[in-house]
Amino acid sequence: MPRLQDKIALITGSAAGIGLATAQVFAAEGAHVYISDVDGEGADRAAKDLLAKGLKASAMAVDVSRGQDVSALMRAIEQQHKRLDVVVNNAGINVRTEFRNMTDADWVRLREVNLDGIVRIARDAFPLLKASGRGSLVNLASIMGHRGMRTLAAYGATKGAISALTRGLAVEYAPFGIRVNALAPGFIETALTERVLKIEAFSNALLEQTPLRRFGTSEDVARAALFFASDESAFITGAELAVDGGMQATL
Repeated sequence: MPRLQDKIALITGSAAGIGLATAQVFAAEGAHVYISDVDGEGADRAAKDLLAKGLKASAMAVDVSRGQDVSALMRAIEQQHKRLDVVVNNAGINVRTEFRNMTDADWVRLREVNLDGIVRIARDAFPLLKASGRGSLVNLASIMGHRGMRTLAAYGATKGAISALTRGLAVEYAPFGIRVNALAPGFIETALTERVLKIEAFSNALLEQTPLRRFGTSEDVARAALFFASDESAFITGAELAVDGGMQATL
């Protein structure tokens, strides 16, 4: 039997990249996936592609930094399904700049999406996850929450906060049958990383720090998300799984 048969799953930031790969994997495993993204047209295309394959999907335009968008998303899911079995808190952005040159506007935007958005989804999805009785919340942290790198200090701060939030929520949500875990991807080949990974000296240096000697794919992260979403991880909560080719092991 598919590992997510008849589950209702929400993946934020899922019109492309890691989120899209996760939606595709979850749908193939039997879930009805909600594809939510600030790119509403991209979300619609992704959902239509899944529907054309006979899979179950819905799409909504959602900016996780806007409370009204998140509230509307939860109302729509409640009206149609009354529950959520899985939430993958994936939506995020990056602002690469030397920290001393970062503007207040850059920091606010980074925080509003990467941290406030994660918090808002984790909070507002609680009643629907509780209704499931066996809910799973998966937060996307990052290896950058555990190591320092130039131009990524602010990004790393938001991701480090997600790691701490995951541990706290795992304890708080456990009495309601909700498991909370995090994924910490390393360098994954997506549109967000394409520009920097094309810099040969930079990419070679990163590969030297990666024991598996390759960059990750969106599917690598999606498969790890599937583990946390499924009953295969039924006795795991408060954990963070590095999906980084071994990079953390070299620290």
